[in-house]
Amino acid sequence: MGVKSARKGAAGEREVMAILRDHGYPVERGGTQSFGQRPDLYGLDGVHLEIKRAERAQVWAWMEQSQKDAQRFGDGVPTVIFRRSRSKWLICMELSDFLTFYQAAENGETRK
Repeated sequence: MGVKSARKGAAGEREVMAILRDHGYPVERGGTQSFGQRPDLYGLDGVHLEIKRAERAQVWAWMEQSQKDAQRFGDGVPTVIFRRSRSKWLICMELSDFLTFYQAAENGETRK
């Protein structure tokens, strides 16, 4: 990964962290200093977050990475949050995981 790409990725992680914190979620950045010892963002119970900033989406590869890392960290549902420049953030997760979250929300349950 080049320096410019690493900076763009770190900026994306900080941006998503700020959005989640603004909504009351106490997430932290694993950061480039953790050398893979922590996820991109952590602290959102039951969700493994993989953050991507790229002009060309590689959703299948990103989900595969998120699935492997979620298993390694044991921190929850593999989830990719991504965007390209001048676009809104999007989220990708398996439909079955989305339905679990949605049904829990409908029932007023919290997921841990």
